[in-house]
Amino acid sequence: MSHAAPSFDLIPGAADSPVLLHVPHSARAIPDDVRAGIVLDDAALERELDHITDAHTAEIAERAAVLAGVRPWRFVNRLSRLVVDPERFPDEREEMTAVGMGAVYTRTTHRAELRPADTDPEPLLARYFRPYAAAMTQAVADRLAATGRAVIIDVHSYPAEPLPYELHGSGPRPPVCLGTDTFHTPPDLTESARKAFADCGGTGLDSPFAGTYVPLDFYGTDARVGALMVEIRRDTYMTEPGGPAGPGLDRLATALAALVDALRP
Repeated sequence: MSHAAPSFDLIPGAADSPVLLHVPHSARAIPDDVRAGIVLDDAALERELDHITDAHTAEIAERAAVLAGVRPWRFVNRLSRLVVDPERFPDEREEMTAVGMGAVYTRTTHRAELRPADTDPEPLLARYFRPYAAAMTQAVADRLAATGRAVIIDVHSYPAEPLPYELHGSGPRPPVCLGTDTFHTPPDLTESARKAFADCGGTGLDSPFAGTYVPLDFYGTDARVGALMVEIRRDTYMTEPGGPAGPGLDRLATALAALVDALRP
């Protein structure tokens, strides 16, 4: 666990690309002072990181960016979601607060204690969550200014078997789950994703995870911002939990590049 890792990186793509590959949950790094507030011992924390981390998704996005005909932009979280989860609502709108997994987690994937329940989230929100949200907002604004539109493709993964924290874990678990939003996910974006991932074992919609990530400045108000969540079932490309990537990673990167190319200007 190190202080050295920056909180996030924006990796430039082509000037005329509207696409922003967002990778929020791929990292395991936890700064030492944040680690001090987590009650798990080191071995238990490593096990939790195995379960909660979307392992290798940054590599999938990186390879896709190289393969794409027009290189997309990438916004990559360099810290673990156990520091803050940048995709949660930081208030009562967040349904995952019910299981102690709002913007600052107090419970683990198996509903054990991660932090004391009375932990004040504000210092972590101020230090990590709000700067991340501001930078992502600016990244989207820059794509709008440069190209007239922005398309956020969220790159995630999820376990083959439901974990106890999942609120909607009883539904289908397809090889690739496409999370959509009624306002920000137009039908042609969903169809492009279905075609791009057709050779990856099949796709499904909004199960076990639904919705998309859009910065709040644009959410529900700016139709120029498109968004799609790509949730990849981990057994299709890696050894679970937390193990190495396998040959499926290249196939998924190629499919993601095909989706990026379908959105080219």
